[in-house]
Amino acid sequence: MGIDLSLIWFVIIVFATLMYIVMDGFDLGIGILFPVIKNAEDRDVMVNSVAPVWDGNETWLVLGGAALFGAFPLAYAVIVDALTIPLTLMLIGLIFRGVAFEFRFKATPAHRPFWDKAFMGGSLLATFTQGMVVGAVINGFPVAGRTYAGGPFDWFTPFTLFCGLGLTVAYALLGATWLVMKSENPLQATMRRLARRLLVALLVTIAVISLWTPLAHAAIADRWFSLPNLFWLLPVPVLVALSSLWQWHALGDKDRHHLPFILTLGLIFLGFAGLGISIWPHIIPPAITLWQAAAPAQSQGFMLVGALLIIPIILVYTFWSYYVFRGKVQHGEGYH
Repeated sequence: MGIDLSLIWFVIIVFATLMYIVMDGFDLGIGILFPVIKNAEDRDVMVNSVAPVWDGNETWLVLGGAALFGAFPLAYAVIVDALTIPLTLMLIGLIFRGVAFEFRFKATPAHRPFWDKAFMGGSLLATFTQGMVVGAVINGFPVAGRTYAGGPFDWFTPFTLFCGLGLTVAYALLGATWLVMKSENPLQATMRRLARRLLVALLVTIAVISLWTPLAHAAIADRWFSLPNLFWLLPVPVLVALSSLWQWHALGDKDRHHLPFILTLGLIFLGFAGLGISIWPHIIPPAITLWQAAAPAQSQGFMLVGALLIIPIILVYTFWSYYVFRGKVQHGEGYH
């Protein structure tokens, strides 16, 4: 029995996507939370908490996209064709967010409000379109032969709009709990209160999506609610409920600084696991599996050699950057 290179590459892409969601999620969440905080010094603390690491976080997005292109070219072709507009909007949002990140520190006081708005708007646009992309993937893509057979706006549906809202709430919660861990005093207290509201909002969106998806897709309903699958998959919603209850109490404990962020990561992981369970083994839902979309084994094997070299390097410098810039961010300290 040979090595299943397609499965290995699928795991790599899933890992890269999850790393991107976790790492870029909280700094996009900080941009989403900017309108809530009016104090200029607090805003500086918010940005400085992610300034040393934010641009490295997007390495995982590049890795995931490149891996999809090389290992599953059919999936790349169909998904990019189907989602050209939201993916382009996402890139525009990331560009505005990145430029604003650098320029707001150099801008004159008269111009800084413009760059603050660009930071907010870019973060919100990138997050919302990412959520719509997730919703579109769940809905699936019509494929004829080896090409996308749908229209340019098939991705624009009430379900994808709601998924955009759901991811916005999730990233905002990530950002709030990150700031609970990285800030102090009034800003931290504000983020604790806000995180509790966002936690409730996230649970509502998870519940709605969890009901909407099986009602709209019979195959997903069968995956989750048929026996014995129901018993095997029941731990996912149970863990969501238990983690949320623990999160609520951790946010109320002023001595808990790291735990709220860790629990939010757990909720994100469980949501991502639920998505994977719903669409497996299709990389182009609802009909094309990852093996049908795979590149030749020779191509996947050649790429795997490079991936096994570069991924440990990315992990090491990511860990080192977060380790070096650990700890609280004080007013007047940070990026200049």
